[in-house]
Amino acid sequence: MEQKFCSVCAAVVEIRVPEGDHLPRRVCPQCGTIHYENPKVVVGCVVEFEDRLLVCRRAIEPRLGFWTLPAGFLEVEETLAEGAARECREEALATVSITGLLLIANVLQAHQIHVFFRARLVDGAFGAGPESLESRLVRPEEIPWDDLAFPSSREALKAWLADREAGREQLHELTLTRRFT
Repeated sequence: MEQKFCSVCAAVVEIRVPEGDHLPRRVCPQCGTIHYENPKVVVGCVVEFEDRLLVCRRAIEPRLGFWTLPAGFLEVEETLAEGAARECREEALATVSITGLLLIANVLQAHQIHVFFRARLVDGAFGAGPESLESRLVRPEEIPWDDLAFPSSREALKAWLADREAGREQLHELTLTRRFT
């Protein structure tokens, strides 16, 4: 969303390269405030329980009705891992234990960074939170590949499966340059 007015003094902002900077920014000509646009951080988990993975069917847009991993936007004053665990509670009513970092996806078109963790479902309990129509544990061969909501979820699942196949755990990083429709 394009910012037209200064959030400090309400003057109309202009786009220019501020002194000492190298990129065009929205700058208030009245009070001098520079309005930086930074990426949003999305955090989530590939949750494992007894050789199955937790997936959620979205109850909200975007991609209503499609499957995804429990994930969402990081909140202020929480760590990446805390946010990922919170998203599991909110979307799948699941308590998880974070076991490691799995994937960092640079989602350029959406101005987002997606961070996925490996996690284990603590007690086997899960359900559908307010943003999910349903949650389900699936075996790797049952992953609904054709009905996944987002490319970052697909890549996190592929990374988890590749690590499982190779008997290792490593950090994966990629850049996604197209939208998934």
